[in-house]
Amino acid sequence: MTRRPSDRQPLADQMYDVLLGQFMDGLWSPGQSLNIGALTRELNVSQTPLREALARLEHTGLVRREALKGYRVAPLFSETELIKLMDARLVLEPTLTYEAGRRTTPEFLQDVAASIEELRRCAEGDGSQSVRAYLSADERFHFLIARQSGNPFLESAYRSLGGHVQRFRLFTELGSSDAESPAHDHAAVYDALAAGDAQGAADRMRQHIENAKTRALRDRQAVTVD
Repeated sequence: MTRRPSDRQPLADQMYDVLLGQFMDGLWSPGQSLNIGALTRELNVSQTPLREALARLEHTGLVRREALKGYRVAPLFSETELIKLMDARLVLEPTLTYEAGRRTTPEFLQDVAASIEELRRCAEGDGSQSVRAYLSADERFHFLIARQSGNPFLESAYRSLGGHVQRFRLFTELGSSDAESPAHDHAAVYDALAAGDAQGAADRMRQHIENAKTRALRDRQAVTVD
């Protein structure tokens, strides 16, 4: 179902939310062309706010602009890109988790636990709303830890990867044959955080990303074979 903009925020922001929602609902495929003329008619807006929204999406890595051709949905990660992205996360996220583990609060732990419970519910459900909530819960878990690290430079580095990680979630993780594994991995990280074991939490985060990397490469190879 097409989402219509509301009147509560600037039109470009509305268009960004609408298009991002369409990505999360699986309406766009990797490599697909984005016809601005068709989108303006479908969403009943002018090209200006739509182009502004697409420019913002380009910064996230979800779309790419090609000279004289317009915008296109970013393709699937190549195997080399996927490995390099996950290697970057392996450098950064265990450190963020270790620092967060040294600064746990009851409120932080409660928020992390809530994100895990939501991820579990979504892994067991189906439909587009579950997909959107799944992506949100997964992103929230990692963001909460980055924020709790107390290091704005590390958090900024994590945010700079944000669009690429979101692209990974949209086009890789959701195609995984084992959607429940991330919730299990998140729970293992949480258990160490709750026990005050910062190093253990960092080790479990490293294992979580290694697991995600293995699943993604396995599923990508399966698609290539098919």
